[in-house]
Amino acid sequence: MPQMKDGELLKELGCMVEAMQSPVGQLWPMWAKVQQMERKMELMQAALGRIEERQIAVSPVRAVEDLEFQVHSQWGEDGILRYLTTHVAIANRTFVEFGVESFVEANCRWLLTAHNWSGLVIDGSEEHVATIRRDPIYWRHNLKAVCSFVTAENINALIADNGLSGEIGILSVDVDGVDYWVWKAIDVVSPAIVVVEYNGLFGPDRAVTVPYDPEFQRAKAHASCSYYGASLGALTALAGKKEYALVGSNSAGNNAFFVRRDLLNDSVREITVTDAYVRRSFREARAEDGSLAFPTFDEEAALIAHLPLVEVGD
Repeated sequence: MPQMKDGELLKELGCMVEAMQSPVGQLWPMWAKVQQMERKMELMQAALGRIEERQIAVSPVRAVEDLEFQVHSQWGEDGILRYLTTHVAIANRTFVEFGVESFVEANCRWLLTAHNWSGLVIDGSEEHVATIRRDPIYWRHNLKAVCSFVTAENINALIADNGLSGEIGILSVDVDGVDYWVWKAIDVVSPAIVVVEYNGLFGPDRAVTVPYDPEFQRAKAHASCSYYGASLGALTALAGKKEYALVGSNSAGNNAFFVRRDLLNDSVREITVTDAYVRRSFREARAEDGSLAFPTFDEEAALIAHLPLVEVGD
């Protein structure tokens, strides 16, 4: 490669200085500072999470919802899962979580980043999966992200084709639709702990789920987006058939936690649907035009009361 003459080198350096002085060039130092701030915030979040963990570790056995703390989870699942994974014998610290979107807000991210778990995440959006693969944690930790629309027909192959079978630590199911049917179909792995979203609008007494449709999408099923999933009673009935016990629900009233029966102990005990059910207070409903709606719990439940449900109790 020919060497640059002194005049050419000075000219090149001048162009570089001019570029740094331009509006675009001035953005680079600012962007670097933003990245540094984001990293510091991540470290602060992690530090706070560890403080919460230590407080929970010395707490007496109590209701699952009282164990909540939030680092990466939507509600308090980080705290609940940390308690359960500490008090349940985990043979394989691996998770499978689907319906994760960009995995920024997820049930198992804290275990991955703070406790050296490994995992498989699945989402139906190519954009979301691309975002996960760009995230520094994708290189830093043992994580695999797969793009697929999850159905009862493909879920076992999706898991097995990505190297997982038998004992795993956690299965987290949140597909905003046919969650009951997808969990029912899974037999390729035997998780110690299962987290499944339930639809509190169906109440504490009924064991019901939306009918199975492999192409189910809640926004298309009903304009309100409130018609999806299964009741807590339905998921608990299915859990019983799979030899799992209900151990609690989060305080928001949308995620249920199950532990395999052979792993129950004095610190992790089975409870009833009545004791676990939480009448949710958050809203999800939309108006016909897609804008935010503000119904009460009873009004939102009434919006979908006429839609078909499948009874799945004993």
